[in-house]
Order: sequence, then structure tokens, then C-alpha cells
Amino acid sequence: MCPRHPDRVSYVRCQRCGRPACPECQRPAAVGIQCVDCVREAARQAPSQRSALGGRVRGGPPVVTFTIIGLCVVSWILQLVTGGEWTRLWWFAPVIGEDEPYRFLTSAFLHSTSPVHILFNMYALWVTGPFLEQMLGRWRFVALYLLSAIGGSVGYLVLAGGPTSEGWYQPVVGASGAVFGLFGAILLVLRRTGRNAMQIVVLIGINFAIGLFFTGIAWQAHLGGLVVGLVLGAAYAYAPKERRTVVSVGATAVVAVALVAAAWLTYASADQVGHLVG
Repeated sequence: MCPRHPDRVSYVRCQRCGRPACPECQRPAAVGIQCVDCVREAARQAPSQRSALGGRVRGGPPVVTFTIIGLCVVSWILQLVTGGEWTRLWWFAPVIGEDEPYRFLTSAFLHSTSPVHILFNMYALWVTGPFLEQMLGRWRFVALYLLSAIGGSVGYLVLAGGPTSEGWYQPVVGASGAVFGLFGAILLVLRRTGRNAMQIVVLIGINFAIGLFFTGIAWQAHLGGLVVGLVLGAAYAYAPKERRTVVSVGATAVVAVALVAAAWLTYASADQVGHLVG
């Protein structure tokens, strides 16, 4: 009788463990039949495949990329159905970032009500995300995306002009900072793996120029995300194989601390200006 299905008679035994296996529990092997338990155990013990940059090669869809896209789409729908209330809860502006620092990140999951904004960013994420997620592995890809998103907000904060400028009070939304971080990282990953990166260079140039010459686009966030992506991309792509984990963790921590320090110094300077004006 099959041990997994005691009500079924089995006429075949597993070649590895020797236990009976009914047709539902049989899996074809190189020689004979194995039971599902032995197949799963062999899969757990098999060494995992790695990409050229140490990312674990996984079958199936790019889970992290799909999750980020899903969160952005759901958030955009909530922006529409709540009449902007959802947007006001999570957008970022330098004037409120010091008291509500979570907005440095949450604003990256918001977009303008125009579908063009979210479609462009999600398309860029779809093009770059799966490749980077596979090459870097999930945790480094998550760190890259989130820190690039925060870097976009920090870039806008640092370059906003202080509390005497209009930009200090202007809310910003969008995943563009995070997307530019992916652009910067994929540029270095492509170069490190000997692939042609010219298309990415042109794409970065065109999109950055659009932010400079058209109003309503926070080019400062693009620049902040791009800088973070280049720094982390260099660390992740060029770290020596034997020290890859140490370098990756260290670079991630250093970038995170640098972003916090940049925001803190900017607000400290703004507070001094406020006291002088007052």
C-alpha cells in the first residue's frame, strides 16, 4: 500500500527509499521511478545555481518585480477612487519629510493621475527588473530598488533650495527615482558581464534631459536615484567573488547611512535658516 495514500495498492517501489508508490506519487527518474518525497529531498540537497554576479537562479516569474508593480498599480487605483486622499497620505514634500520620514519611501509607490506616468515607470521596471532580479538575487534587488527610491526623495530634498524656495513645499510622487536607480545599476551590470550598455546610456540621457527641459518633472529625484543605483550597482557587480556578501552588505549599509546623513544635514541647515529668518 502507498504510505501517502493507504487506500491505494502500489505495484512499484521507489528506487531510492524502496517504499511503495502509487501512480499519483510516482515521478520518473533516470533509472526507474522515485517517490515525491525523495524527489523533493534531492531538490533540497542539490546545490543552487548562481548567476555570474552571485544571484540565485530561480525558476518561475520574477516575484519581486511583479510584487512592486502590483503595489504601484493598487496604490494608483486607490489614488483614483479616494479622490486624492490616498495620495495626500503618502506623498513626499521636504516641508513634511522631517516629521514624517516614511514619506521618503512611500511616495515612490504613488503616481500622478495621468496613466502615462505609471505606464512609463512600470514599463521601465518590467524591462530592467527581471534581469537585475536574476543577476543580483532577490535581497540585493530589493535593497537596490528601495534605496534608489529613498535616494530619489533625498535628492529632491537636497536640491530643493531650502525653505525659502517654492520646491520645499511642492509634493512629489512617482517611482522615477527608483527606476533611475535601476538604470544606473543595469548599466554597470551589463558592462561587468561584457554586454552592450549603449542603449541604457542613451535611455538615461534622454530621460534625464526630459526632466530638465519640461516642467512638472522632478529631475532632482531622477539624479538622486541614479547616483544610488550607480554606487550600489558598482558594489554589487564588481565585488570580488570571495567577498561578495561582505561588500554587498557593507555597501548597502553605507548608502543607507549616507542617505540618512544627507537628509539630516539638509534639515539641520534648513532649521538654521528658519531661525535666522524668524
